[in-house]
Amino acid sequence: MPVSHIEHLLLLVDDVDATADWFVNNIGLSRGHTPDFKVKVTWLYIGEKDVLHIAHLPNEGKEKRFQDRYLGGRNSEETSGTGIIDHVAFRCTGLPEMITKLQNNKATFLQRQANDGDLYQLFITGPNGIRVELNFDAEEAKRHGIKPEMTALDAISN
Repeated sequence: MPVSHIEHLLLLVDDVDATADWFVNNIGLSRGHTPDFKVKVTWLYIGEKDVLHIAHLPNEGKEKRFQDRYLGGRNSEETSGTGIIDHVAFRCTGLPEMITKLQNNKATFLQRQANDGDLYQLFITGPNGIRVELNFDAEEAKRHGIKPEMTALDAISN
């Protein structure tokens, strides 16, 4: 169940474009490919690696239903300070072993498949309500016959 590196942080904000512009102009991150999640989100990169995902923090409507269904809801409506950090994501291998470990530890988690089909995701509720995302190659899930409870497309279409 090796964790290889931090995958990304997700910020939930009121103004995605202004926040992204700030990180581009002040920190030197660059805009890059962002998968179509059917909601407002921008991915920022260091070189070839996406490291910061910035999404709109919706109060109602289709985007809120998507985030509540796909990410498992949100405990805070804060839009400033560290309350805007929704989750931290790690890249991993060993999906079946990780699922077994989480089940044995009675950890609360969701199994998801990203839209483009290349990521199989576990969203875990950690201490103090922090959300942790573990990303695995979707081929690993397929090889082991592991199916998600929901895809991102399922979450937005309902």
